[in-house]
Amino acid sequence: MKKRHEQKLVILSIGLMIAFSIPISLLFNSEKEVFGYPMILIYLFTVWMISIVISFVIVKKHNE
Repeated sequence: MKKRHEQKLVILSIGLMIAFSIPISLLFNSEKEVFGYPMILIYLFTVWMISIVISFVIVKKHNE
Protein backbone atom coordinates (compact mmCIF):
# COMPACT_ATOMS: atom_id res chain seq x y z
CA MET A 1 0.00 0.00 0.00
CA LYS A 2 1.28 3.43 -0.86
CA LYS A 3 2.30 5.74 1.94
CA ARG A 4 -0.34 8.36 1.08
CA HIS A 5 -3.13 5.74 1.25
CA GLU A 6 -1.90 4.68 4.66
CA GLN A 7 -1.83 8.32 5.73
CA LYS A 8 -5.42 8.80 4.55
CA LEU A 9 -6.54 5.78 6.56
CA VAL A 10 -4.73 7.07 9.67
CA ILE A 11 -6.41 10.47 9.27
CA LEU A 12 -9.78 8.72 8.86
CA SER A 13 -9.13 6.72 12.06
CA ILE A 14 -8.27 9.85 14.02
CA GLY A 15 -11.38 11.57 12.68
CA LEU A 16 -13.52 8.62 13.72
CA MET A 17 -12.02 8.63 17.22
CA ILE A 18 -13.02 12.27 17.50
CA ALA A 19 -16.48 11.70 15.97
CA PHE A 20 -17.24 8.77 18.28
CA SER A 21 -15.90 10.44 21.41
CA ILE A 22 -18.40 10.94 24.21
CA PRO A 23 -18.58 14.77 24.14
CA ILE A 24 -19.28 14.89 20.39
CA SER A 25 -21.72 11.98 20.50
CA LEU A 26 -23.66 13.53 23.38
CA LEU A 27 -24.31 16.63 21.27
CA PHE A 28 -26.81 14.47 19.37
CA ASN A 29 -28.44 12.99 22.47
CA SER A 30 -31.73 14.84 22.28
CA GLU A 31 -35.42 14.08 22.34
CA LYS A 32 -35.70 14.64 18.58
CA GLU A 33 -36.47 11.62 16.45
CA VAL A 34 -35.98 10.87 12.77
CA PHE A 35 -38.36 8.24 11.40
CA GLY A 36 -38.98 7.13 14.99
CA TYR A 37 -35.30 6.61 15.84
CA PRO A 38 -33.39 8.73 18.38
CA MET A 39 -31.04 11.31 16.91
CA ILE A 40 -27.96 9.75 18.51
CA LEU A 41 -28.55 6.45 16.67
CA ILE A 42 -28.96 8.27 13.37
CA TYR A 43 -25.69 10.13 14.02
CA LEU A 44 -23.71 7.03 15.00
CA PHE A 45 -24.88 4.89 12.09
CA THR A 46 -24.47 7.72 9.58
CA VAL A 47 -20.88 8.37 10.66
CA TRP A 48 -20.21 4.65 10.57
CA MET A 49 -21.67 4.27 7.07
CA ILE A 50 -19.75 7.29 5.74
CA SER A 51 -16.50 5.92 7.20
CA ILE A 52 -17.07 2.57 5.46
CA VAL A 53 -17.63 4.31 2.13
CA ILE A 54 -14.55 6.52 2.52
CA SER A 55 -12.32 3.60 3.50
CA PHE A 56 -13.68 1.56 0.57
CA VAL A 57 -12.79 4.35 -1.85
CA ILE A 58 -9.28 4.67 -0.42
CA VAL A 59 -8.63 0.91 -0.59
CA LYS A 60 -10.19 0.65 -4.07
CA LYS A 61 -7.78 3.30 -5.37
CA HIS A 62 -4.92 1.28 -3.88
CA ASN A 63 -5.84 -1.77 -5.96
CA GLU A 64 -5.85 0.15 -9.25
